[in-house]
Amino acid sequence: MRKPFIAANWKMNTDSQYALELASGLEKAIADIQGVDVAVCPPFVYLQSVAKSLSVDGNVAVGAQDVYFEGNGAFTGEISCEMLKDVCCSYVITGHSERRHVIGESDELINKKTKAALEAGLKPILCIGELLEEREADKTSEVCEMLNRHICLIFKREADKTSEVCERQLREGLKGISEQELANVTIAYEPVWAIGTGKTATSDQAQEVHEFVRGVIAELYSKEAAENIIIQYGGSAKPKNTKELMSCKDVDGLLVGGAGLKVDSFYEMVKITEELYK
Repeated sequence: MRKPFIAANWKMNTDSQYALELASGLEKAIADIQGVDVAVCPPFVYLQSVAKSLSVDGNVAVGAQDVYFEGNGAFTGEISCEMLKDVCCSYVITGHSERRHVIGESDELINKKTKAALEAGLKPILCIGELLEEREADKTSEVCEMLNRHICLIFKREADKTSEVCERQLREGLKGISEQELANVTIAYEPVWAIGTGKTATSDQAQEVHEFVRGVIAELYSKEAAENIIIQYGGSAKPKNTKELMSCKDVDGLLVGGAGLKVDSFYEMVKITEELYK
């Protein structure tokens, strides 16, 4: 059975004092949790202090929200993999939707970052997911269900935009990454329309895409690789929908935004997950 993995992406939130309070409070809250891998991803400026505040043998890992693919040099404002390792990071998020759609990062750049992270011994959380207009394209299928099956075939290509986007991001993001390296990669499916909006994919929607992603991994690598890879869901995940999402066969964890900024809500999500996997 795949061990569930829940990570909190703090994004551009917290100050130095609250970052330490949040990290230490979480560590105490989940001290007895053994069945779930947990990580927090603070802003760059708090990574070192947060990492130092956590026990070396504790069960909260530290991750960064981004990284650059070059090792050093004249890259003003960027952070290298070695810098992240130097402040005790284990994970790094690559390809988050906000990096793709707000900052404008390409699939090629995200691939370079993901490969650099692996080569440096970091564990990337590679994010994929469709925009609202891309999800809306799938509504064609709802119309098709009311029509003759033969007519549905005409619209199939247009109705499969979500899968097309996720497959492209997955294939491009994993280009040049071996099956052995893949063992250290987590995939996070984040429907962009659900991030920070309060909207959440239904369990059926999440399961459908996660199952599809696992199928692409099987095609790119092997059935064994597909069975072993952790696929998180991200997008307005919170305590009240954790059980529903984590009960899905192919949902192995959560990449949490706002609910990860409070000890009580994040702990509740971890606890619910542990209970489901007992």
